[in-house]
Amino acid sequence: MVEEAKKRLIWLLKIEGAVRSEDVERALLRVPREEFVLPQYRDEAYDDHPLPIPEGQTISAPHMCAIMCEAASIRRGDRVLEVGTGSGYHAALCAEIVSPTGEPLEGIVVSVEVVKPLSYYARDNLVRAGYYDRVHLIVADGSMGAPVRGGFDRIIVTAAAPQIPQPLIDQLDDGGVMVIPVGPRWHQLLLAVRRLGERIEKEAVTACIFVALRGKYGYS
Repeated sequence: MVEEAKKRLIWLLKIEGAVRSEDVERALLRVPREEFVLPQYRDEAYDDHPLPIPEGQTISAPHMCAIMCEAASIRRGDRVLEVGTGSGYHAALCAEIVSPTGEPLEGIVVSVEVVKPLSYYARDNLVRAGYYDRVHLIVADGSMGAPVRGGFDRIIVTAAAPQIPQPLIDQLDDGGVMVIPVGPRWHQLLLAVRRLGERIEKEAVTACIFVALRGKYGYS
């Protein structure tokens, strides 16, 4: 039943154009979204809409997760920073792409969450789903980037910012891509931001609505 619902969802996302690559399709097939939602919503795990999670937050709709992964062009072996761990589902999708299940570890996902109980919730979900070995969780102000050395090939921000935080641009490697929703609280534009040396290129992906990014470079 679950597998049928999952395959039906992916079929719809491919028709809609949200899923374009084999890597994103494989990740959606492999990662059990039902392990990242609250028990009372498990029957809706493969419906294409957001669902409530603890601390007044939400798990994004599957189509938005797919769009963000595609826009970031995440590849096997990439070093990925996610800002806003939430339930851990999007981090698991990224981990499945950069380091597929059953194969030698290659890439890594660093996921930063400002709400400590939510990070613990995500940790439990990632352990249960089998992705904790590929996702490094940090409790911190994600708008400031990750408190780690080195940069990232890809950055995915799962909360809306009033503008692109400079610390995230600083942590994006040359040639890297960041996907981030930018705009007012109730409607934003999802941007794909590419760093080319000292030049920053921005491309509009789609209109969207995300919860507000919290922290120094987010909303108060």
